[in-house]
Amino acid sequence: MNWHKVISGMFVALFLAVAVWAGIFFLQMHRDLSVLRAQEAANQRRLNEAQAKLDSQQKYLDELRHDPEVVEAVIRRKLGYIRGQEFIFRFEDTRKP
Repeated sequence: MNWHKVISGMFVALFLAVAVWAGIFFLQMHRDLSVLRAQEAANQRRLNEAQAKLDSQQKYLDELRHDPEVVEAVIRRKLGYIRGQEFIFRFEDTRKP
C-alpha cells in the first residue's frame, strides 16, 4: 500500500468536500441576499408612498393654517354650517339596495 496515494486521495476528498460545502453556503447566501434586496425594494416603495402621503397631508395642513377659504370650505362640507341667508336641501335616497 502506497501511503502517499492514500494521503493525496484524502486531501483531494477533503478539498472536494470543502468546495462543495462552500458552494452550497455561497448559493444560500446569494438566495438570502436576493430575498433581502426584494424586501428592500418593497420597503423603499412603501416609504416613498408614505412620504408622498405625508407631503400631501402637510400641504393640506398648511392650507388649513393659512387659508381662511379652505377652512370655511371644510367647515361647511364636514360640519354642515351655512351662512345667514343660505338654505341646505338634503334629499334622502329612497332607492333600496
